[in-house]
Amino acid sequence: MTTVPALTMNDGLTIPQLGFGVFRVDPEQTESVVADALEVGYRHIDTAALYYNEGGVGAALKASGIPRDELFITTKLGNDRHEDVAAALQESLDALGLDYVDLYLIHWPVPKQDKYLTAWESLIAAREEGLIRSAGVSNFLPEHLDRLAEFTDLVPAVNQIELHVEFQQRELRAYHAAHGILTEAWGPLGHGLGLSSDPRIAAIAQAHGVTVAQAIVRWHLQLGNIVIPKSNHRERMAENFDVFGFELSAAELASIAEIDKGAAGRTGRDPREV
Repeated sequence: MTTVPALTMNDGLTIPQLGFGVFRVDPEQTESVVADALEVGYRHIDTAALYYNEGGVGAALKASGIPRDELFITTKLGNDRHEDVAAALQESLDALGLDYVDLYLIHWPVPKQDKYLTAWESLIAAREEGLIRSAGVSNFLPEHLDRLAEFTDLVPAVNQIELHVEFQQRELRAYHAAHGILTEAWGPLGHGLGLSSDPRIAAIAQAHGVTVAQAIVRWHLQLGNIVIPKSNHRERMAENFDVFGFELSAAELASIAEIDKGAAGRTGRDPREV
């Protein structure tokens, strides 16, 4: 079994650096997809209330027989539940068949409704109750994180953000590093547009005898990102998991850095507008 590196969060707990995401996995197929991922070797599974497939994840976890302490499960708070965290979290726990989740994230700040501070206060309470082990956020910008810092001493353990080779989020990653927040990448292979067609990535992959996807996952790992690639196909799950037998050079990392398109590379929504 491949040993996935673990990163230490600011609360002293650890998170597997490579996980499996289920965004846009059909709820009817989620159990079988997650079962395949677990058989491949993934132990970190990332879902969300807004994906409507927590039940399938839970069914796969139960059927796997894998001890709970060997699993790391993340789910996320729905955008319309910022004032109803206790009930929303319990619904997620019931769907997952778990007594606690390892990481619970506020899915989006939704600044126009301006309730994420209330939600964060409730996440802190849930952590104290043992219903979640670590508290974090997703799609937060520095302006949102700064408000959390003014509001409480508990710094999010993780901020999960859109991040791929064409949208590398250097400034936000630097902010995270300065404030003790781990960066987790969603859409890590190029959400919405597929894999980067840049010839520099293709050349790097060819030099190592790996696929473009493997080269990109390896790039994330070497940057220190948590990465959660998703696929419905077992062979691609295995491919994305098989990234520990090679290492990108400093020159190759520098070459990939040049692919960044900044804000023009964003494929998802701007967090200010959600």
